[in-house]
Amino acid sequence: MHLFCHDHPETLSVETDIVDAQPGKVVLAQSPFYPGGGGQLADTGVLRWAGGEAKITGFDVSGGKVWHLLDTSLEIAGKVEAAVDPTFRQTMRQLHTGTHILNAFVFQAFDGALVTGVQMAADGTARMDFDVPGADNDRLRALEAPINDAIKQNIPVNFVYIGMSVAQAEHGLIRSRSVAPPPTPDGKVRIVEIVGLDRQACGGTHLSSTGDSPALRILKIENKGRHNRRVRLGLAENP
Repeated sequence: MHLFCHDHPETLSVETDIVDAQPGKVVLAQSPFYPGGGGQLADTGVLRWAGGEAKITGFDVSGGKVWHLLDTSLEIAGKVEAAVDPTFRQTMRQLHTGTHILNAFVFQAFDGALVTGVQMAADGTARMDFDVPGADNDRLRALEAPINDAIKQNIPVNFVYIGMSVAQAEHGLIRSRSVAPPPTPDGKVRIVEIVGLDRQACGGTHLSSTGDSPALRILKIENKGRHNRRVRLGLAENP
């Protein structure tokens, strides 16, 4: 799915029209919200209209539509303002960019190890699971230094869309063992590039450069079966 927030990540508030509505939920003509997915939590925020306001409590993506779920049973119509919580969005952008940096170094250091799971949390922490049988956990911990060096270098983060078949054919673009970002209606997939460091398919929100993130700390490494290593990391301001 091609989302407004992919092309306009800095636009956190839009005035738009409701194009479909049921009690307690709406579809917007244009929405700044990221509805969640790929281990990233959905945006939080509010919907405002003449004489009222409701919190966004979640999203339901079905039938090619993104339904915005509200904390009211009203059926709303007309023009509205949709506003994303900027603090929460920034935390998710920092974490998601950080997981890509970690992923890049694990992929390089452990012979193209694939991701087997990822989950970001509202408290500024995240976990990533990797298929790295027999890995030395000290080698994983040692990645903290190059991760933070990449952050300090303030590397640009860009994105492009390419055909899904092209992405599947290029080694290393799809890093997850089990899932890949859903293609757009025209059969393309979004590729996020940390210039000179990492390039992979992803549908989440990211920083425009790595330097917009605080330092990252590797908080814990856990063995989850013979093959799986779980790396827990956190933003330094939220250790």
